[in-house]
Amino acid sequence: MKFANSLAWKNMKRKPGRTAALILLAAFLAFSVFGGSIVVKSLQNGLDSYESRLGADVIIVPNQARSHGSIESILLQGIPGYFYMEDSVLEKARNTEGVEVATPQFYLASASAGCCSVSVQVIGFDPETDFTIKPWIRESYSGDFGDGDLIVGSNIEIPSTRKLTFYNVECNVAAKLARTGTGLDNAVYANMNTIRQMMESSVLLGFDYFSDVPAENAISSVMIKVADSYDIDQVTGDLNIHIRRVEATQAKTMISGIAEGLTGVSRVIGVMVLMIWLLSIVIMIVAFAMIVNERKKEFAVLRVVGASQKMLSRLLVSEAGMISLIGAVIGVGAASLVIFPFLGLIREQLDLPMLLPGLPVILVLLVLSIAVAVIAGALTSAISVRKITRGETGLILREDV
Repeated sequence: MKFANSLAWKNMKRKPGRTAALILLAAFLAFSVFGGSIVVKSLQNGLDSYESRLGADVIIVPNQARSHGSIESILLQGIPGYFYMEDSVLEKARNTEGVEVATPQFYLASASAGCCSVSVQVIGFDPETDFTIKPWIRESYSGDFGDGDLIVGSNIEIPSTRKLTFYNVECNVAAKLARTGTGLDNAVYANMNTIRQMMESSVLLGFDYFSDVPAENAISSVMIKVADSYDIDQVTGDLNIHIRRVEATQAKTMISGIAEGLTGVSRVIGVMVLMIWLLSIVIMIVAFAMIVNERKKEFAVLRVVGASQKMLSRLLVSEAGMISLIGAVIGVGAASLVIFPFLGLIREQLDLPMLLPGLPVILVLLVLSIAVAVIAGALTSAISVRKITRGETGLILREDV
């Protein structure tokens, strides 16, 4: 086995152009398999994260929400926006049959002026009744969270002073949240009293966000958890019937569009990876067949000096395995350099939530991608091995004589 590997290595160095071309083909195969797998897995993780962070069965927003920046653009894409309705909607929602829990949220788009440290989406919530944001916060922070405190998304840079100012209201950054791969990573979270201070201060500074609703009575949305024994469709319909000038939407309806987009992208990537895999296999078969035909006299000489058919087969498979392994390592390395640093840009282009899998999953995908490339190389060389064993040694040596 050692002799076969040594001879295979010498053959690879003797024909550097041919070896480089085969390595490039194996690298392309590994690149597509590893890169495609990481993107598809990141998309699935992003959707799962978005579902878990959204947390509600039904979401109520004012009718004008679509013209002022929809809740999907705020929570999914991280685009700052705002829309408001009177807080009486919250009490009406709580009094609707089938509503187990209803909690308000507030969306305040910070300004790019000097009154704000950074232009982001500020989301206010009620810690007493919240069931969507607070469990997420507890994953990263178990301390107290009071008036004047902020929790920031993973994409927000925290100053050394741990202070951020919004509409001249200075706040303390208590913690940074775990990454979700959605627009939630670009938001800042505050409790009800803190967000009210920011709202009132924004009015004093001349930001006319609340021309229709007084700041002290404004909320942006109501997140609803439906009781287990009630039908979500029925409760959603009742909310739309009994509460005027609002729109109640099932969370799953919002997510369904994202899921459809994810399914479409994943299917396209899967088809592309499969086509690349099949094309690579075909090219490898042709390449190794040409190599065997080119080297048939070399193999015949080896047979004359005592090499067995098994040894020649092992020689060719070893050579293919080495080439595929080198190419696979190069391919997954190149995919890593493209995917990991530019995942945020890829997410923006696809307009879908993306969250990288954990290190164990990445390592498994890496090993599998290398294995796929190596196995593909070994299989194609094994097919070509039959050319060695079928020919008569004497006839091959007498060719062109």
